[in-house]
Amino acid sequence: MSEMEFAPPKYARIVQAIQRRISDGTYAPGAMLPSESQLVREFGAGRSTVVRALQMLKMQGWIDREHGRGSYVKGDPTKPSDRARTAEAAYDAAESALGTVIAFAGRADVPARVAGALGIPDGAPAVLRRRVSADGEGASGRLVSVWAPLDVAAGTDLGQAAPLSVSVRAHLFALKQLRPVRVTERLCARAATSEEADALSLAPGSPVLGIVATVYDAAGQPIVALDITLPGDLNELEDSYTIT
Repeated sequence: MSEMEFAPPKYARIVQAIQRRISDGTYAPGAMLPSESQLVREFGAGRSTVVRALQMLKMQGWIDREHGRGSYVKGDPTKPSDRARTAEAAYDAAESALGTVIAFAGRADVPARVAGALGIPDGAPAVLRRRVSADGEGASGRLVSVWAPLDVAAGTDLGQAAPLSVSVRAHLFALKQLRPVRVTERLCARAATSEEADALSLAPGSPVLGIVATVYDAAGQPIVALDITLPGDLNELEDSYTIT
């Protein structure tokens, strides 16, 4: 090794190794990392060195850490998203936001467009949590219906009319340890239903953008489905992607 070359500190080598494994898919989003003790043995490092590496990975957005549970993968933060993730934003939105109204909370029969997203029969019961959110000028901006299977909603406040103090995502993680790792979205342009027109103060038959999304856990099981309605004349979605 020349005088101009030097080996990176051991914690940095651990950081680089875990970053490579996340980038190449060895550690997938939502997966738990090996325990601190396992990393100590693998890299031949002290526990304080491993903890420092994990803290740096968390600061950089690669992982998250939960006291008493361990560390799990968030993803590669160096890969920018080319697309606005409407469903993810709705799942993460705080219900305490100004202009948000809970329009319904309780059991309801799942409509056909949502049943497929949840993998349950059309008309089967589920817990519905519907809210109307205002846009920046105070007009009704979007209608968000969160559909949760009965086993997911059991033991939660999703069926209660009072606004949650946190987002649906944070609520389900805090009470059920349900961690989302993947979302699929289906977008269509259509005419508003009478119920949607009333909720969003639209003329009957006005154009809307409808998004039905499924939020999955690491095992590939649906956590919730989101049925999102946006006024068609006030919203547009843009997508950008590379061709390989």
